[in-house]
Amino acid sequence: MSVDVARAGRRSTARLRVSAVFWRRPWLRATTLLGPAVGAFLLVYVAALAVLLLSAFWTLDPFTGEIVHTWGLDNFRTLWNEPTYWRIAGRTIGLAAAVTVTDVVLAFPFAYYMARIAGPRTRTLLFVLVLMPLWSSYLARIYSWRLILSHDGLNQDGALNWSLAKIGLPQQNWAFTSTAMWIVFSYIWLPFMILPVYAALERIPDSFIEASRDLGARNSTTFRRVVLPLALPGVIAGSIFTFSLTLGDYIAPSLVGNTQFIGNVIYRNVLGLTNNIPFAAAYAMVPLAAMAIYLVAARRAGAFEAL
Repeated sequence: MSVDVARAGRRSTARLRVSAVFWRRPWLRATTLLGPAVGAFLLVYVAALAVLLLSAFWTLDPFTGEIVHTWGLDNFRTLWNEPTYWRIAGRTIGLAAAVTVTDVVLAFPFAYYMARIAGPRTRTLLFVLVLMPLWSSYLARIYSWRLILSHDGLNQDGALNWSLAKIGLPQQNWAFTSTAMWIVFSYIWLPFMILPVYAALERIPDSFIEASRDLGARNSTTFRRVVLPLALPGVIAGSIFTFSLTLGDYIAPSLVGNTQFIGNVIYRNVLGLTNNIPFAAAYAMVPLAAMAIYLVAARRAGAFEAL
């Protein structure tokens, strides 16, 4: 019995010594807590990007199909000199920007109502409605929209054309167009915009809005000079999701757009017949550069100061 008590006392003393070391050295406590996560991030993400960047300077032997580990700018010259890749990149970035703007316009009033107006029960119900699409498969949502927007002219139209015909409106022909991709992407990424905007709006103190009204500001002025600047970090956070996810997607363009995006070109060069991984790595630098430019612009606009 006395031996067990002595062992327990030694363990307690050791724990106290370790706690004292961490208490006297806050930097050591932070390093111990964040070290594994930061190490995993550097190993999995940053290292993968570094390898991707390095492989972009390699070339592919056209005869053997083997990767030649010699440095060169041939892949980037091909991207620069071939207008097809410029058009694909412009189409992808343009649609990503359109989806981002659309989701901001749709998400802001919805999130404002959730954060500032709705009661607890209504807010819970709206949360369920926002999160419910995320419970289903990504492919199931894309195929659902494909059925909704389908149009083949053989009396086998989708749900949208069927509904328009019932109320006597002209039918649409959006299937396998850029409009279809814009609709599908806006729907798929909308929850990723609503949640950050809601979080930003919920943190705005009521006293700020009351003070603005007491000073005689109109509702539009209060929204423009109080609510919108404080909600801007949430908008930027949501736009990072919608913009980057649209830039890198290759499944939705293949299923509902019938057109080429940056992701489709990369996928075809990695897993297609060409198997040109260096060129795919070089083209993958385009969306990374677009996101870097966007983040720098957002930082200069002061959007990250309140994050």
